[in-house]
Amino acid sequence: MIYQNFYVIFLYLGCLYVITAFNLAYPINPWKFKLFCMPPNITNCILLPDGISKDTSNVSGDYEATDGAGFNSSGIYISNVSNTTVHCYFGSEQDKNCSSGVDNNEAVDPTANSSALQKLGANWNIQCWMKGDLTLFICSLEPLFKNPCKNDDLKVNLSYILHGVIEELPVVPQTDSFQAVQCSCRAKECWECHVPVSTAKLNSTLLMYLKMTSSGVTFQSPLMSVQPINVVKPDPPVGLHMEVTDDGNLKISWYSSISVPFPLQYQVKYSENSTVIREGNEVVSATSLLVDGVLPGSSYEAQVRGRRLDGPGVWSDWSSPRVFITQDVLYFPAKLLTSAGSNVSFQCVYKHADQFVSSAKIVWWMNLAEKIPQGQYTVVSDLVSKVTFPNAKATKRRGKFTYDAVYCCSEQECHHRYAELHVLDVNINISCETDGYLTKMTCRWSANPIRSLVGNSLQLRYHRSSLYCSDSPSIHTVSEPKDCYLQKDGFYECVFQPIFLLSGYTMWIRVNHSLGSLNSPPTCVVPDSVVRPLPPSSVKAEMTVNIGLLKVSWEKPLFPENSLLFQIRYGLSGKEMQWKMHEVHDAKSKSASLPVPDLCAVYAAQVRCRRLDGLGYWSNWSKPAYTAIVDVKVPKRGPELWRVINGDVTKKETNVTLLWKPLTKNDSLCSVRRYVVKHCTSHNGTWSEDVGNHTQLTFLWTEQLHTVSVLAINSIGASSANFNLTLSRPVSKVNIVQSLSAYPLNSSCVILSWMLSPNDYNLMYFIMEWKNLNEEDESKWLRIPSNVKKYYIHDYFIPIEKYQFSLYPIFVEGVGKPKIINSFTQDDINRHQNDAGLFVIVPIIISSSVLLLGTLLISHQRMKRLFWEDVPNPKNCSWAQGLNFQKRTDIL
Repeated sequence: MIYQNFYVIFLYLGCLYVITAFNLAYPINPWKFKLFCMPPNITNCILLPDGISKDTSNVSGDYEATDGAGFNSSGIYISNVSNTTVHCYFGSEQDKNCSSGVDNNEAVDPTANSSALQKLGANWNIQCWMKGDLTLFICSLEPLFKNPCKNDDLKVNLSYILHGVIEELPVVPQTDSFQAVQCSCRAKECWECHVPVSTAKLNSTLLMYLKMTSSGVTFQSPLMSVQPINVVKPDPPVGLHMEVTDDGNLKISWYSSISVPFPLQYQVKYSENSTVIREGNEVVSATSLLVDGVLPGSSYEAQVRGRRLDGPGVWSDWSSPRVFITQDVLYFPAKLLTSAGSNVSFQCVYKHADQFVSSAKIVWWMNLAEKIPQGQYTVVSDLVSKVTFPNAKATKRRGKFTYDAVYCCSEQECHHRYAELHVLDVNINISCETDGYLTKMTCRWSANPIRSLVGNSLQLRYHRSSLYCSDSPSIHTVSEPKDCYLQKDGFYECVFQPIFLLSGYTMWIRVNHSLGSLNSPPTCVVPDSVVRPLPPSSVKAEMTVNIGLLKVSWEKPLFPENSLLFQIRYGLSGKEMQWKMHEVHDAKSKSASLPVPDLCAVYAAQVRCRRLDGLGYWSNWSKPAYTAIVDVKVPKRGPELWRVINGDVTKKETNVTLLWKPLTKNDSLCSVRRYVVKHCTSHNGTWSEDVGNHTQLTFLWTEQLHTVSVLAINSIGASSANFNLTLSRPVSKVNIVQSLSAYPLNSSCVILSWMLSPNDYNLMYFIMEWKNLNEEDESKWLRIPSNVKKYYIHDYFIPIEKYQFSLYPIFVEGVGKPKIINSFTQDDINRHQNDAGLFVIVPIIISSSVLLLGTLLISHQRMKRLFWEDVPNPKNCSWAQGLNFQKRTDIL
């Protein structure tokens, strides 16, 4: 017996060698297969079919042969079957051939009936797959029939070895090279074995076999082989979703929960419960399926599962079922996003009270306030109606609503469901400019036209061409996004850096939303054509000496190198400057001289530039340059002068005080350092006196003729045009002023008029002198042209005071005799006194009239209340019912 056992072991090892050498390991398929085992001893829990011998041999030879008597179909219990190994074989519904690991004495007819094989010992359904996350290989074992015996001590182990490729396997795998994992019972009589497999070894060959041990009996499967990549079982698709498309179809969509290294195919099963019941089962390679003929008021249920598209694989489990019920009114599309000026359409199917409304009887409304004209309707089919909006206008916000509601109605009523029409004005202006250093380009755009749409996102996209822009820019399929940031002024700003100066950047704004996406009209920009140069530097402003012009000078910026146009703005320095503009078209010029009205004021000047060919932008204005007040010319003239004679003119020696008024800046151009009085007499000749900044000089008049003039001197020189005043004793007696009248116009103005007599003297001008006789103030004077016979004097005058007015004729030959009056004209005084009385009386009369009117109004109201106080209310009297007493309430 011992030799026999060794012989059986030798045959078994030889058979295993042959199976391994010729790659006879059982290949695992992506579907379920069956494992059938031949027990060595028959119990009441293990049935053998007729014709199968109960005598079996243990390959290991660890048991004694039992009684060889036959058994009936009911089976007989036999005890003491420990330390026994049974070798099993595989079968499947796809392949009835069997692969066995038993010896000749244990051979089972592979053509045995399937029902008999299912009753043969411990029989299992087995399926192996690679988990969807590609990290775990799983084998699941489930008994073919429920065993009436208890098998609490059943243990299942899986031994495996993982090699690179099957051709590189050794002829006889060493037993100790297999690793064993214990399988666990996940459910009742269901076992799972887990083998960890790294992603790098998915294409390797996995060799394995199973051992099931219970009550001392070990069932061992033949050797199995598989490549994990060929039995991947993806996770069920997720995100199953159903919606009605814009074309009126039902779209069933989903996506794979975890990405796998190969494309998948999907099996979709769905059912429709409507006026007719419809079912479908389709296999697709996309992640969506369109079902046509969707109807309102219908119920749809769908499930989906996935499997490898190219090559073997295992179907995933079915996804959770999804139910979708369509509404009584179907709009397609239900929501529409479009740009202003587009032509858009809506279609609808209307079901009312379980009856479909004919498309010819459907009417359309906008916001339930405006009926859409029938000329915009189209009958698509018996049930489908379409309305078209040509040249759609931008939607105006109505409270919280940022869209227009489009209603599909029957002739009698409208359903509460509506379609949303979002129309956006996407004519967004994108402006770009390149900095003066030619290193970056900044683009700006405003999102004000499209901010009303909630849930949108705006993105600038661009495409850069190699050189310049095309004549008609268009949106490119290949584009890049650009990050833009909202500024405080409400504009978005994007910066391109570095830049290609001569490349064409085609840009547009993309509006992304759940309803779709819109693109603004594209614009193309060449950075070299939108340069904003640096402002000119070293700007100076000054008044030119002796010429009297404002000279502004500058330095051209380093970039760009194109010819530049310069623009100057200048004006009087102050809080509210009024600028004047001047352009310099000579690109080589670095300065400009400009006439200004006031040479003695402070001027501010700024300069900017741009390309002479008109491309690009004006630079920013330079920092302002200011002029300094300096003398630019000699004074235009000397000061006006007058004299005051202290004493008798007829005497030979008389003290004369010479007076003159300081020059203004415009006359002095622009300052006076000192005054020089020049004397000229008939006997003593000419001399000069430097009086500094004083405005008067007293000298002794001793000659018959004495001519004086005052020269104003600044840093450049003395005034060339000066006033001469000749003192002549003979001429001082000439009287040509016949009359002089003074009329007070008001407290600040007096009108003077005079009459002259004919004379032969050369009259140059008049000097008017006046003073208040009641005060000791100095006399005031002014020069009046010779051709004037009436003059307005502006000063502070008191009507009740006495004033002296003196009019002196000034000849070339000297100062004539003055005409002097010591009061205003009497008629005029009386008239003003009368006017003053009128000014007092009129306000008194007006005040009295207002008080009288107020008293009458108050008395009228009091009399009315007193008169009606004791009169009963007519509404409370029966005899007064129906009478209208309001008609006579105005008698008072």
